[in-house]
Amino acid sequence: MKESPKYAVITGASSGIGWCISDELAKKAYSIVAISNQAVKLKRLKSELENKYPVNVHIIDCDLTQYDAAQCVFDYCQKKNLMVEVLVNNAGILVFGDVVRIDIKNVKNILQLHMNTPVMLCRLFGEVMVKNRKGYILNVSSISSVMPYPLISLYGPTKTFLRKFTRAFRTEMKGNGVSVSCLLPGATATALYDANKINIPLALKLGIMKKPEFSAKVGVAALFKKKAEVIPGLLNKITMLFIPLFPHFIISLIYRKKKNAISKFF
Repeated sequence: MKESPKYAVITGASSGIGWCISDELAKKAYSIVAISNQAVKLKRLKSELENKYPVNVHIIDCDLTQYDAAQCVFDYCQKKNLMVEVLVNNAGILVFGDVVRIDIKNVKNILQLHMNTPVMLCRLFGEVMVKNRKGYILNVSSISSVMPYPLISLYGPTKTFLRKFTRAFRTEMKGNGVSVSCLLPGATATALYDANKINIPLALKLGIMKKPEFSAKVGVAALFKKKAEVIPGLLNKITMLFIPLFPHFIISLIYRKKKNAISKFF
């Protein structure tokens, strides 16, 4: 089988939505540059995709919270002469707790991973896409981008930045043959959530959570339809509309009375 010469760069590809997006793009004949700091899972992804599809999978075991991570990824693709047509900024971490009690390293990591690294990847690969007059970029934000809630004070606002940046960047790139889209998933059955604290099968059954395969399909479809934003699932769409209207004094009351009530919700 002939390998596909066109490539998709995907961060956080070793699990969850990133893994499923990798599968969706390989199904569309894109070879993959899969990036994560989970080397064993990346090798498993490489083996699975190369056995299923006529594509090549490059894996980069990389800590995307490092300040030079984006440049390292870009330099790798340039050195290998890979024709990158798609960029997916998916990697994310959920840091839960009061900001002043979160380890300083974790604070720096989430800021770097959700904002600096995606922006730099957009900057570096975006320039090449503009020269080629073709490209697709998908940034994975979250419905929490409309939730300025305590205990996820780092997660929600950094996802807000990524959402707003994506919309502005989309406008800049539109006349250059490059389409930029934003995927805003809600709660998804991935490693972000502790199965010991949350009944994931029940949440899936009730529609509170979605499977990563579903969010990946919706995101990739929206990317190639050149949509600005897409929210997987009706409940998530309703949440995006009504959560901003929820009186913040109620959130403050819940926070003061019982932090566990919020932690169980998220």
